[in-house]
Amino acid sequence: MGRLDGKVALITGSGRPKGLGQGMAKRLAQDGARIVLHDRGRIDGDVAPAHGVGTGDDLAATAEELRAGGAEVAIVTADLLDPAETEAMVAEAAGAFGRLDILVNNAGIGYLFGPMVETTVDQWDAVLGVNLRAAFLCTKAAAQRMIDQGEGGRIINIASQAGKSGFAFTSAYTASKHGLIGFTRAVALELAEHKITVNAICPNHVTTGLGAWQNQFMSNARGLTMDEYMAAMRNRIPLGRPGTVEDTANVCAFLCSDEAAFITAEATNVTGGEEYH
Repeated sequence: MGRLDGKVALITGSGRPKGLGQGMAKRLAQDGARIVLHDRGRIDGDVAPAHGVGTGDDLAATAEELRAGGAEVAIVTADLLDPAETEAMVAEAAGAFGRLDILVNNAGIGYLFGPMVETTVDQWDAVLGVNLRAAFLCTKAAAQRMIDQGEGGRIINIASQAGKSGFAFTSAYTASKHGLIGFTRAVALELAEHKITVNAICPNHVTTGLGAWQNQFMSNARGLTMDEYMAAMRNRIPLGRPGTVEDTANVCAFLCSDEAAFITAEATNVTGGEEYH
C-alpha cells in the first residue's frame, strides 16, 4: 500500500524528459497516486522553445514510462494562460479518474533571462503569465473541484530559491517566484477551512535539460567557463552539490501525504543549505 493510494494528482509542465515535473510524477506514482500529466504539447518560438516545454511526443513517452512501472496515467494539454483551456484541463483531469486530490503547479518559464534594461514587455508578460497567472488559474479551478468533493486536498506550487533571493539577469523570473510564494501564503489561509493545504517548494539550481541551458547562459553572462561556474556553485552550497530532481520530488511527495496534513502556507527550501530563510 502506498501513502497516496487512491489519490489523483495533476502535475502541470510534466512532459519534458528528466524535468522536475516528470520526476515528481514518477515519485507520486511510486506512492500509489494516479497521475495526470500536463504540458503545452507544442513548441512556439521564444516563449515556448524546445528546451522549455514538453511536446506531445514527450508526454506520450513519459506516460509510457510510468505505465511500464504500473501507474495509471492520463494526459492533458492546455495553454495555461487561457482561462477556458485551464478550466477544461482541470475538468478533464478530474474526469479521467473520477476526482482530483492533488495539484502541482510546476509549469513555468525559466529561460527568458537577460539584462533588465534589455527585457521586453512581451518577455516580462510571458514570464509573469506562465509563472504566476497560470498558477492562479489552475489553483482556482482545482480548489473549487476539491471544495466540491469535500475531502480536502493538496496544492503544491513549485517556486524557487529565486522566490527568496534575487539573481542578476532574472528580473521577471525572480519577481514571479516571489509573487508565487505570496500567492501560496494567502491562498493557504483561505483554503484551510476546506482542509486543503497549500505549500511551495523552493529548489536551488537543478541541472535538468532546462537547467543545462541556464548553466550555459549564466556562465557566459559572468565570463566564466562551465567548469568555473559549476565549481563556484558547488562551493556556495554547504552540502557541496547542486540539487537533483529527486530532491524536489521527495519533498513534493511528503507534502502531498497525510504525514504533512498539519503543514500549510510554507515555502520549503530544498537547497542543500544555500538558502535558509
